[in-house]
Amino acid sequence: MTRPIRIGQIVPSSNVTMETEIPALLRAREGVASERFTFHSSRMRMKKVTREELAAMDADSDRCALELSDAAVDVLGYACLVAIMSMGEGYHRVSEARLHQRTIENGHAAPVVTSAGALIEGLKTLRATRIALVAPYMKPLTEMVVGYIAKEGVEVADWLALEIPDNLEVAAQDPAKLLDHYKRLDLTGIDALVLSACVQMPSLPSVQRIEDATGLPVVSAAICTAHQMLVRLGLPTAIPDGGALLSGRY
Repeated sequence: MTRPIRIGQIVPSSNVTMETEIPALLRAREGVASERFTFHSSRMRMKKVTREELAAMDADSDRCALELSDAAVDVLGYACLVAIMSMGEGYHRVSEARLHQRTIENGHAAPVVTSAGALIEGLKTLRATRIALVAPYMKPLTEMVVGYIAKEGVEVADWLALEIPDNLEVAAQDPAKLLDHYKRLDLTGIDALVLSACVQMPSLPSVQRIEDATGLPVVSAAICTAHQMLVRLGLPTAIPDGGALLSGRY
C-alpha cells in the first residue's frame, strides 16, 4: 500500500483516551517499521457510563461505521468495551459482523475490531485462562464485564472497580496510580493482568513497568485493540514497550 494506513475509530463522544493511546502505540511502531498511519474518528453520544446511555450510544454505531467507510479506512475500531459487553453474551461478534456489513454496503469493506472482542482475543492469544483486572466502572458494571469474560472461557480470579461514573473523570485518572492499584489485587496463580479493562482509562505508561515488576503479561483494552488491528491488517504485531502481547511473539 503506497498511502498511509487509515485507522478508523468509533468513539464515545466523551472519550478522549482512545485517540491518544492507539495513535501513541502505532506511532511507536512507526519508529521500528516501515508502515505509516493516519487516524480518523466518528463519535457516538455518551457522557455517563450507565446501561441506558451505553445502549443508546451503541445504536448510533452504524452511522459511525458508514461515516468512516466514506473515508475508506482500512480497519475500524469500536472504542467502548463496556458498551459492547453490556449488550449481552457474545455481542462483540454481532457488532463486528453488523458494522463490517455496513462498510461492505458502502463500497469500502473494512474489518471491524471491538475493544471488547479484542480484549477476549488478546487474552486467548496469551493463552490466559485465569486473570485479574482493574476497571474504572461502578461495581455492577464491573461484575457484568467479569461475567462476560468468564462466558468466553477466561476466569477473572480477582478484580478492582474504581467506581467512577463520569466518563471524563475516568479519562483524568493518572496512569501512575495503577502502580498502586494493581497491588490491591491477588495475583496468585493468574496468567495475565488486565491493567485497564476500559479504553477511556489511561494506562500505557504503567504497562511495561508493572509487567517488569510482576513477571506477568500485562495488557489493557487499548493494547489488545491495537494488537487486533495489526492482526486484521495482516501486519506484524511488534510495538516497543507495549507489553508481552505486542512483543512480536504473538
